[in-house]
Amino acid sequence: MKITILGAAGGEVTGSAYLVETQQARLLVDCGLFQGGRRADDLNRSPFVASAAQLDAVLLTHAHLDHTGRLPLLAQAGFSGPIFATPATIEMTGLILRDSGKIQAQDAERANRKRLHADDAPFKPLYSVADVEKILLQLKPVPYVDLVSVAPGIHVRFIEAGHMLGSASIQLFVDDNGVRRQVVFSGDIGPKGALILRDAETFSHADMVFLESTYGDRDHRPFANTVDEFVEALKQAVAERGKVLVPTFAVGRAQLLTTLMAWIFRKKLVDPFPVFLDSPMAIEASRIYARHSELFDEEMVAFLKERPLAQDLTTMKMTATQEESKQINDVPGPCLVMAAAGMCNAGRILHHLRNNLAKAETHLIVVGFQSYGTLGRLLVDGAIEVTIFGQRIPVKARVHTLGGFSAHAGQSDLLSWFASLAPSKPRVVLTHGEDRARSALSSLLTQRHGLTPLLPALGETCEL
Repeated sequence: MKITILGAAGGEVTGSAYLVETQQARLLVDCGLFQGGRRADDLNRSPFVASAAQLDAVLLTHAHLDHTGRLPLLAQAGFSGPIFATPATIEMTGLILRDSGKIQAQDAERANRKRLHADDAPFKPLYSVADVEKILLQLKPVPYVDLVSVAPGIHVRFIEAGHMLGSASIQLFVDDNGVRRQVVFSGDIGPKGALILRDAETFSHADMVFLESTYGDRDHRPFANTVDEFVEALKQAVAERGKVLVPTFAVGRAQLLTTLMAWIFRKKLVDPFPVFLDSPMAIEASRIYARHSELFDEEMVAFLKERPLAQDLTTMKMTATQEESKQINDVPGPCLVMAAAGMCNAGRILHHLRNNLAKAETHLIVVGFQSYGTLGRLLVDGAIEVTIFGQRIPVKARVHTLGGFSAHAGQSDLLSWFASLAPSKPRVVLTHGEDRARSALSSLLTQRHGLTPLLPALGETCEL
């Protein structure tokens, strides 16, 4: 049995994908898009799995683009097998991939308009909307906890990962040449005590564990302290009549922040002011969240039982159209604008940044991980000037980095999640983390459990 890491390795955080091969079966766990810069585009366009048409199945830990975004490439390669995921992940994957297909087409059209010479080769999108629709037909729902057969000799169990709606960690039970082995893929693990979703669950045994390490080198600020910092930034913006810009991942972070704003207004910590959810994708994701209240934690259920969020959010407006988005430019502060993309590498947030970064009264609140090569990372790292749409923009806005709102577990939560697996002495493979993060987590796993984790390079194969 061998497992080849086809993404989120070698210090790369995005592009999660693992090829599992036994004598009887071949399957993928996740099939994510690389994100952030020209290198990511080159990686996405490189062939990544041989004989994709012969895969038996694909398993998805969750719907984020860095875990699902290369699925349409499988459709191009002739793969017609099942793609197993939780019901909520299936809905979210449809939303996210359709948006990705649309962006691919728009980027290609824009690039082709800028071709310098008529005989230049046209720029081709990575995949088409038709590729997306074809692959979505192959999604098959699996419940949490139940053991499910997915390929010859392979059964799997999905459990709650607490990262986003429908997210899961996956345990593979593999019967290969008369030997049964257990392999665990953590997927992305959520932090304990976050709003809306239940905390991550874990397993008790594995022969090999693929563990994410996004924040393996540090803990986030406690959630309550982060809320206090967020409220203080809102109060400053209100006093200065400035705009609050929040680059927002449309799935997960937008719903957390919407709930938080409802709580802030309900508790009268800040008087209600205009709030804009400026993302058609986030608006639809919020509707999907509402359809899956069975996945909410007890605190969220109690909060909604007290009264609906809409009663606290009377000043909130969903801006689905481009015209509505443009009109936000004419709204004076204070107001809060949540807009995609979360790493400031695309989407409507770029327009808001271009119009407001040079204003000292603007507050930019960064609430998620920012990959190297993205505009969001430049702003977090203290850039005094950035380029947006070819225009140099001085950065006079105040930048707040609130890691406590991250959907990823910090170092302590990662160690806690792994602790129940440690007695089985599994081989540990650290992925989905930059070099500093996974090296720090590796050292702690060695100190606490006597294990020597593997820090794989992209394309490296692990054998059992």
